[in-house]
Order: sequence, then C-alpha cells, then structure tokens
Amino acid sequence: MEELKKEEIELYQEKIQQIKKEIRKVIVGLDREIEEVLISLLCNGHVLFEGLPGLGKTMLVRTISRVLNLEYSRIQFTPDLMPADIIGTNILMEEAGKRYFDFQKGPLFSQLILADEINRATPKTQSALLEAMQELSITVAGETRKLKPPFFVLATQNPLEMEGTYPLPEAQIDRFFFKININYPSLNELKEIITRTAVKQLPSVQAVLNADEFILLQEMVNKIPVSSEVIDYAVRLIMATQPDSEEGCEVVKKFVNYGASPRGAQTLIMASKARAFLHDRYNVSFEDIRQTAYPALRHRILLNFEGTASDKNVNEILTEIISSVTEWD
Repeated sequence: MEELKKEEIELYQEKIQQIKKEIRKVIVGLDREIEEVLISLLCNGHVLFEGLPGLGKTMLVRTISRVLNLEYSRIQFTPDLMPADIIGTNILMEEAGKRYFDFQKGPLFSQLILADEINRATPKTQSALLEAMQELSITVAGETRKLKPPFFVLATQNPLEMEGTYPLPEAQIDRFFFKININYPSLNELKEIITRTAVKQLPSVQAVLNADEFILLQEMVNKIPVSSEVIDYAVRLIMATQPDSEEGCEVVKKFVNYGASPRGAQTLIMASKARAFLHDRYNVSFEDIRQTAYPALRHRILLNFEGTASDKNVNEILTEIISSVTEWD
C-alpha cells in the first residue's frame, strides 16, 4: 500500500462504514449478504442472487444504488422479453422532410441494473445482458456504444417454480462474480421488518459516495498486496474442487462433475482483497480466502448425476473441501 496515503485509506474505510450504516437503515439483518455485495462491487463484479420472493433482494439493490448515488434500472425478465427491450433500438424519425435513425437507449444504459428473475427470459435475451456484462458495451446495427462506468448487474432467480424457465448455461453463470443465497429472516428480524415497513415510515438514506469516488475506491482495493503463501492456499483450494485432481477429497470425487474454473481462482483472490479492506486490514489472510470461497465458488461447482440424485448441497461440499485443504502445503 506504499502508493496510497494512510489518511486517504482511513478516510475511505470510514466511508465504507457509513455505507453499511445507511444500508442498515432500510435492510434488516442480511449483514453477511450486504458485505458480500459490497465485496463484489468493489471488485467490479456482478452478482447472482438466489432466494424466495419477498426476502428483500429488490429493496437491497435499490438501497445500494441510492447510497452509492448510481443510476438505477430494474428489468423484469419474462419469456416475451426481447434483446431490443433491454439494450435499445434504432427508431426511424422524420424532421423537416428528412428521415433518419435515432437510437433509443434501453434500461441497460444505467450503472446498477437489477435483472429480476433472469432465468425467466429466453437465452437470446440472457445473452444480450451477459454480453454487456462482459464487454461493458452494446453493439446495435454495427455501432458499438460504451456503457457508463461503474457498471454492475445484480440478477435474481427464484429457486422454486423452475418449470418453464431457462437456467443459465454454465459458461454464462461463471461470469457472475458471486452467487449469494438470501435466507429467511429470524423471528426477531422479521418482527423488526414489520415494524419498519408496516408500522413506521421507511427511513430515507443518504448518498455516501458518487461514481468517481467509488471507482477510486475500487483502484485502492486492487492495490492491496497478497502473499505468495495465501495465493498458494487459494490455488490448492481451487484444485481441490476438481474431481480428477490429487488435491480433491473423497466427496468431490464422488459427487462433483466439474470444479471451479481459473476465473474462480481470480475471483477468490480479488474478493479476499476487498474483504480485507472492509475489515480495516491492508493484507489478505487465509480467513479471507475461506470466507469468500462460498459465494465465489458455489455456482462454479457442478454436481454429477449421483450428486444431483442425492440432492447434495454445494455449500456442504465446499465446507468439506475447505476443511481438507491445509493453510501450508
């Protein structure tokens, strides 16, 4: 961290705490989920949420957009949604007797996109969104238009009612930085949710950063050093997800078809840098790797037939993988 002033680092770490405080004015519980979303955004990554309806996914994304002062768009994915509906299209215009094409921007031309129930849209529309996620640009009629940075897609999918949906292919789901599971609130959390929303008026939140400041924060996180020992641990953890690897434990060889890709290893290191920063540290620890392994890898491990038939939980497999890999080789 030699290139950064200590005062500057401390200022932005204080900003992070303010961001969390503002989000918690509206969102009850979900502390782990809030941290994982912030980690993903600090690493310029996209998020896939999975959870039942009504658990606060939309509210969380909308609140984050306000706190970070980012342009926000919500797209409700349906089977009849077409690519032009989200990226925009050329409209034939006429003025002073002359005809010309004018490009009308779609909702993707924002900075924080909520792609609600992404698995309900056809693969053609999903591909249009995922192209924007990867290239940070949109091509229409041979002309490429850049998207305004920072650009994030936070997509949701319902684990139930999968009939008639279009699950994301493995190569596309791998492009999401994190997959975050939203769990049901506890009894006390549910009581607080009712109090805030049905009894009192929902509190307003204040913007803490703007887009330029957030980009600077991303650059700051990227400069956090990682020791060779921590990198070695992360690599061995990734290799342990491969059923054909010597590092793989028994549960992996029995229930896993494909393990995490090299992109998963990149995600693990980048996410650990962000987690260290969120916890007021300037170096990455083994614990950062372990804690970020779940959202970074749970969508990158594909079960085989036996694993699917046995209804194996990927989180449980990850727990066994983590426990089988030692910090020092």
